[in-house]
Amino acid sequence: MTDSALLSALEITELVGRVAGALGMGPPAPPSGAPRPVPADLAPFIDHTLLRADATAAGIDRICAEAREHHFASVCVNPSRVRRVAANLSGSGVVTCSVVGFPLGAHTPAAKAMEAGEAIGNGAGEIDMVIDIGALKSGDLALVERDIAGVVEVCRAAGAHCKVIIEAAMLTDEEKVVASLLAKRAGADFVKTSTGFGPGGATVYDVALMRRAVGPDMGIKAAGGIRTRQDAQALIAAGATRLGTSAGVAIVAGP
Repeated sequence: MTDSALLSALEITELVGRVAGALGMGPPAPPSGAPRPVPADLAPFIDHTLLRADATAAGIDRICAEAREHHFASVCVNPSRVRRVAANLSGSGVVTCSVVGFPLGAHTPAAKAMEAGEAIGNGAGEIDMVIDIGALKSGDLALVERDIAGVVEVCRAAGAHCKVIIEAAMLTDEEKVVASLLAKRAGADFVKTSTGFGPGGATVYDVALMRRAVGPDMGIKAAGGIRTRQDAQALIAAGATRLGTSAGVAIVAGP
C-alpha cells in the first residue's frame, strides 16, 4: 500500500492504472490536465446537511426552508427525519437525501439494504451509504463490493441515486483508489469523501485522486469541513459535482 503523502500527477496515474488492472477493470480515462469549470451559482451543487444527533424538529424545518429558498440540490438528514423532510420539500424540486450505515459503516450488507429501502419508502430520493471500512482495510474487497451493490440495487429499483462514502481520511491513497473503483464497479452514482464525523473532511487532493480513479462521468461528493465559497470553488475545480455541507447558506451568500 502507498502511504498518504502527496503523489505527483504521474504517480497518481500509475497508481490508478495499477489498481484498476488488479481489479480487472479497464484502463482509466486520461486526465484532463485542467481544473473543471466552476459556475457562479453554487446552489445546485449543495446537499444542505443536518446530521447531528441533537437535531431538533425546528432545526430540520429551518434547513428545509433554506433549501427551498436557495434551490439546493438536496437536504441530507438521518433516516428518522426523512418523512419530515420529504413533507417539507414537497413540490420544491429539492431532493430528500438520507444516510445509511452511518457514520461507521460497520452494519451488515443486509441491514444497509433494508435501511436504504425504508428511507426511500419514507421519501428519500438519494442515499449516502458508508462502506465497511474495516473490510476494505482487511483486504476483503468482495465484501465491500457486495455491501455497496446491495444498496445500489435497492436504489436502482426505486429510481433513487446512491452515493458511496469511503471516509478518505482513514485510508491510504491506494485504498482510496480501490474504494472508488469498487463503488464505480458496483454501479453507484457517486463516490463521496467523508461522513463529516471521521478524522478529516474533504480535501482538494482527495477529490482530484478520486476523480482520476473513476473517470470524468461519475459523480463525486465532497463533504466535511466545507465552510466558505472559496472551499466550494476549489473542490468543484478539482472534480466534485456535489458538496455536502451545513454551511450552504453562507457559501452561496459569500464573496
